[in-house]
Amino acid sequence: MNKSGMVYFTAWLLLSAIFISSCRNNQSEKQSTDLSGELTIFHAGSLSVPFKALADSFCRIHPEVSILTESAGSLASIRKITDLNKPCDIMASADYTLIDKLLIPDYASWNLLFAGNEMSIVYHSDSRLADSLSADNWYKILLNPEVRFGRSDPDSDPCGYRAILTMKLTEKFLDQPGMTENFLQKDNKFIRPKEVDLLALLESGSIDYIFLYKSVAIQHKLKYLELSDSINLASPGLHDLYQTVSVEIAGNKPGDKITQHGEAMVYGLTILNNSKNKALAEAFISFILKDGLQIIENLGQTRVIPRLSEKSQAPAFLHEYLVP
Repeated sequence: MNKSGMVYFTAWLLLSAIFISSCRNNQSEKQSTDLSGELTIFHAGSLSVPFKALADSFCRIHPEVSILTESAGSLASIRKITDLNKPCDIMASADYTLIDKLLIPDYASWNLLFAGNEMSIVYHSDSRLADSLSADNWYKILLNPEVRFGRSDPDSDPCGYRAILTMKLTEKFLDQPGMTENFLQKDNKFIRPKEVDLLALLESGSIDYIFLYKSVAIQHKLKYLELSDSINLASPGLHDLYQTVSVEIAGNKPGDKITQHGEAMVYGLTILNNSKNKALAEAFISFILKDGLQIIENLGQTRVIPRLSEKSQAPAFLHEYLVP
């Protein structure tokens, strides 16, 4: 081959490589935008910021997808499904056990455990007695008649019954019988349906402190007091200790009660049996498992090894993401 022929041949190879690369890029773009439709997600209030970030990231990859998120206390969200028959594709609960107890098997067939959290005491710079607040005296300050604190409704929101479990663990640890009852009788006018509803009360100065998840404090750049692992419901290694306390909450039907024992916090999610767009729902959960867990962790939640609850029937699409 002469010199001019070699130049021509080299140029042809280069153009061919560019063409092949372009085809691959176009194919990649096609694969990333082949999803379309509407996805409806009910989720815990404490997942509002993480799930907005997840939805925004997913929709940048799949611009033909529309994600509708609806935030409420986890129990309230579940009742929208079981009592009101509201259409929903994905349900994400701040307490995975609620999916096991209230949705499986009639409304869902599996439950993916995907994140953790912990209880904390949240406050602001002008909160009464904030200068003296510590891990040793927080309960005394919250019970002070001059101080007002807020908590969420335990019959609507896991953060509400976890606040009570934290009180009971503190009472047990300090050997102060009656302390939990004193908490429950104080400041009841500041109980709200879900934990994030309390943020406006704190900002306005109507209350001084909130029993709140650490992740929500981090997301909203609020001051918070970290509690010891013995009471903050964060440590799986303290399962036996947490199990020594319990609280009764409202079930699915009027008059029904569910007993919730103390347990390290783990969030759960599922796709509903009657989801109208299961392929899209599976793609979104696959995205969470591949890329979204880091987003959730960056927003203050504890990373856990994704796994299915014992009541689950494993769906085929999750097999590649779960440790055998």
